[in-house]
Amino acid sequence: MLTDGLNINEKGHLTIGGCDTVELAETYGTPLYVMNEEVIRQALRAYVQSMETYYPQGGRVAYASKACCFLEMYRIAAQEGCGADVVSGGELYTALRAGMPAERLYFHGNNKPEGELRMALEAGVGRIVVDNPAELRRLSSIAQDMGSTAAILLRVTPGIDAHTHQFIRTGQIDSKFGLTLENGEALAAAREALSLPGIDLKGFHCHIGSQIFDVDPFAHAADVMLRFMARVRGETGATLTELNLGGGFGIRYTDRDQPKPFGAYMKQVSAVMSQTAAELDFPLPFIILEPGRSVAAPAGITLYTVGAVKSIPGVREYVSVDGGMGDNPRYALYKAAYTVVAANRMREPNTRVMTISGRCCESGDLIQENVPLPDCEHGDILAVLGTGAYNYSMSSNYNRLPRPAVVMVMDGTSRVVVKGETYEDLIRNDV
Repeated sequence: MLTDGLNINEKGHLTIGGCDTVELAETYGTPLYVMNEEVIRQALRAYVQSMETYYPQGGRVAYASKACCFLEMYRIAAQEGCGADVVSGGELYTALRAGMPAERLYFHGNNKPEGELRMALEAGVGRIVVDNPAELRRLSSIAQDMGSTAAILLRVTPGIDAHTHQFIRTGQIDSKFGLTLENGEALAAAREALSLPGIDLKGFHCHIGSQIFDVDPFAHAADVMLRFMARVRGETGATLTELNLGGGFGIRYTDRDQPKPFGAYMKQVSAVMSQTAAELDFPLPFIILEPGRSVAAPAGITLYTVGAVKSIPGVREYVSVDGGMGDNPRYALYKAAYTVVAANRMREPNTRVMTISGRCCESGDLIQENVPLPDCEHGDILAVLGTGAYNYSMSSNYNRLPRPAVVMVMDGTSRVVVKGETYEDLIRNDV
C-alpha cells in the first residue's frame, strides 16, 4: 500500500512527499490532515492527458470539489488547466476567491436556493446543472428578472446501477438526483428547457455513483446518454453539444481494491461513444469529466497520536487515538475501509489485531476495526492512508472538537493550507 508518494525512511518512519510523518506530527500536532501536492497534480494531469488523447473533439476536466474543498485545492486545479464542480454557494464562493475562472465552474445540487442561483448567474459560472423541472422554471424566472441567460445542463438519471454502496449510487432510477430517463421526465424537461426564456440548454449531465472499479457502467452510461441526445434531436430538432459524464472512478483504500488506470476508463468510454455516434450519425459532443475522490483521496493521509491501549481478553483490543468521527466520519457512516499503519514503527512486524477507537463520546466512534498493527503504546503515531477525500470536507465539531489543520507537502517541504481551528473559533458565532 506504500504508493503514491509514501515511503519508509532510514528511521523506519513513514514519509509522504519526502516529509517524515513523525516530524510532521511533532511540528503541527495531531490529528493532522496531510496532502501530497505532487500526487494531486499528477492525477489531474493524467485526466487532462487522457482527455486530450481520447477525446479529440474537445473536453474539460472539472475537479469535483466536494471531495476536498479549500482554497489551495481550487488553485491547484486551476493551475493544471482544470475547472471545478461546485455543489453549494460555499463551494462556489471558495472557488471564486481562489481565482478559479467562473466560466470553468459547473454548479450542481438537487435543491439550490434562489440566492445561490442568483450568485451563480452574477458570477458568470460556465454551466448550471439543473436537477428538476421546478428548478428549471425557477431559474428561468430568476434569469429573466436579472436580464441574464443561464447556460445549463440537465441532470439525467440514466437508470444504471453501478454496483457500489447504496449511499453512493446516484444513477439508478430510485435516486434523489436528476430527471428520470425511463418515464419520459428527462425528455419532457429537455423540451421545456428549449422553450423557456432565459435558458440556454447546452446538453446533459449524468453521474452513476462513486468508488466504481468496473469500466462497463461508465461505457454503458455514455452509450445511453448519446442515444438520448440523438432522441432529443429527433423529437425537437435541437442538436445539443455537451455531455457531462460525471465521475466516480474508484481508488485503492486497501489491498483488496484494484482500480484501473485513468486512461483505461477514458479509452473504453471513448471507443463506445465513437461507435454509438457513428451509428446514430450524431456529432461527438464536448465531454466533461468530474473526478474528485480519485484526485484527492490517494494524496491524503491523517495522522493521530495513540493515547491508550485497552485489551479485553478473548474479545477485542482497542487503541485509542486523539481524533475520530469528527475528522473522519466515513467508517461510522458506512463502514468505509482504510489501511492503517504505525507511522513511527514501519519496519516492525504487525503482531496485533486492533480496533482504532476515536475520542468522541459515541460507542460507534471507530476509525477501523480488526486491523494488523505492531504492539502499539502511548505516544505512537498512527497514519490512516487514503483520507484525502471526504474526510476534511465531511468533518464536524461534534463534542466541540476543533477541526484539524491541513498541511500540504511536496519535495520534502511542508506548509499549512488550512489552519487548525482553535477553541475561540468554536464559539465565534455563538451569541
